[in-house]
Amino acid sequence: MVKKLVFLFFCMQFSIAYCQESLISENTKISILTVGLADEVHSLYGHTAIRIKNQNFDLVYNYGMFDFTTENFVAKFAKGDLQYYAIAYPYADFEYSYKEDNRSIYEQILDLSLIEKQNLFNKLNTSLLPENTFYTYKFIDRNCTTKVIDILNEVLAKKPIIKKNIDNSTYREVLYPYAENHFYEQLGINLIFGQKPDQQATTIFLPLDLYDNLKNISYKNKPLVSETNTLFEANRTTSTSYLNSIYSLIAILLLFVILNKKATNIIYFSVLGLIGVLFSFMSIYSFHKELFWNYNVLLLNPLFIFLVFFMIKNKTKWVKKMSLIGLLFLGGYCFYMIGKIHFVIVLPIIITTFILLLRLFLKKQN
Repeated sequence: MVKKLVFLFFCMQFSIAYCQESLISENTKISILTVGLADEVHSLYGHTAIRIKNQNFDLVYNYGMFDFTTENFVAKFAKGDLQYYAIAYPYADFEYSYKEDNRSIYEQILDLSLIEKQNLFNKLNTSLLPENTFYTYKFIDRNCTTKVIDILNEVLAKKPIIKKNIDNSTYREVLYPYAENHFYEQLGINLIFGQKPDQQATTIFLPLDLYDNLKNISYKNKPLVSETNTLFEANRTTSTSYLNSIYSLIAILLLFVILNKKATNIIYFSVLGLIGVLFSFMSIYSFHKELFWNYNVLLLNPLFIFLVFFMIKNKTKWVKKMSLIGLLFLGGYCFYMIGKIHFVIVLPIIITTFILLLRLFLKKQN
């Protein structure tokens, strides 16, 4: 890791040196690089970077860097104060890395004036200075794509890069297809997200969305993108795993319904209750606005912890009361969820919870 950090530091100094010694010329090409999707959670949504190329150098400015060895990495990421940083390094290294991961690379060359190219180059290198390079990552509001958009709009007149394909889709609906073949990742993301992702998607925050919008953006009465190139086309195959699908979830939940034992009920409601406690804590603790007002705690109800307590103590009267409360919350959740895109994937949990709560409520007192 030390070698990697030394290399990154060298790259930053390399790019700043170029800023001081090299001039932007008419033949300098500035382009937006869009990287395709991969299977890891942090790469499900692609990547965006800026490339500057002329006869002297070929650099990529990357705003998506983070360090897994950061102290308290998980806690900082969850809280929303994890520091990402910008770096510039040779395009050849950028291309090699994503080819190794079998991820497509697309390039959109921007039609800019010499002054705009120079201003953008200066702005990019200024962003690499120690006092500027780090930024606090936000899933929708501040990421590798939004950073690229912001720096371009600072340089270009009238901030031309805006979302052109606005419809009634929410941020959640825009995100949903990206995890189509990763069921548990999709389930987890949609459960931990609160109310903000249900707002209408009016800004560009995903790499492929920026790629699509750039095709339709005009600047000074001509297309902003003068040329589009496929630098590498990945040969990815879509594989379906039954272990990572709704069918495995249904099979697991079916066991709880069929077994209908006190011990399995305790396990089931303990898991849901503890997840609910975690989500409730995250909505208060985290700076991520996407986690605020998480209505999914009506399903993953923290009150299930009390239900489990009364089950262990054999307090049948209180078990019935807590079961009724759980059913009421579940009914409210179903009413609120109608029409939301992730309703189908949580439906097995809704049905299982309803059956188990109803059994507990109807159970006769000893």
